[in-house]
Amino acid sequence: MKRIMYAVLAGLMLSGTLAACNTMEGLGEDIQRGGQKLEEQARENK
Repeated sequence: MKRIMYAVLAGLMLSGTLAACNTMEGLGEDIQRGGQKLEEQARENK
């Protein structure tokens, strides 16, 4: 029963992620923005 619940939860998480960025280009842009924010935070907290 736990396996089924974990599988359903993983499927929902994956579908949410895929819905957020419909294309590989969109995924690349999301990752790039995340990297930029990480760099900004690193510079601020030097």
